[in-house]
Amino acid sequence: MALQDAQWMRHALALAERAAAEGEVPVGAVLVKEGAILGEGWNRPITLHDPSAHAEMIALRAGAAALGNYRLPGATLYVTLEPCVMCAGAIVHARVSRLVFGARDPKAGAVDSVYDVIARPRLNHVVEWSGGVLEEECGAVLRAFFRARR
Repeated sequence: MALQDAQWMRHALALAERAAAEGEVPVGAVLVKEGAILGEGWNRPITLHDPSAHAEMIALRAGAAALGNYRLPGATLYVTLEPCVMCAGAIVHARVSRLVFGARDPKAGAVDSVYDVIARPRLNHVVEWSGGVLEEECGAVLRAFFRARR
């Protein structure tokens, strides 16, 4: 694991805490290019009344707006939880170069846990990816959130 991957994942974890504070599932995402933040987000589907308001989608939208382009080549997306099918599709279509995620999602992960949208691409863009970065910390935030809700 590269030092910069751990640093950016810690930033994504801080964003996940913002989601938890809003009563949302604690997932955070930060989109980075050349060492600068293009966009960031945390889960907000409940708050925004928007089923597509996942952390990744919000970060991708912000990054695209910042660049004035819906394509994000050269960008790396850091997210605390393995993306779902919707987010994985958006990552591919946005031409994100690299994806780094923390915890695996054994129920809905679309990198390689349940679906293989990114790990075995059938679309016209290949995303370099790695999972398990700060996996324990990312998973602990999610477990604590769901434990408190029970």
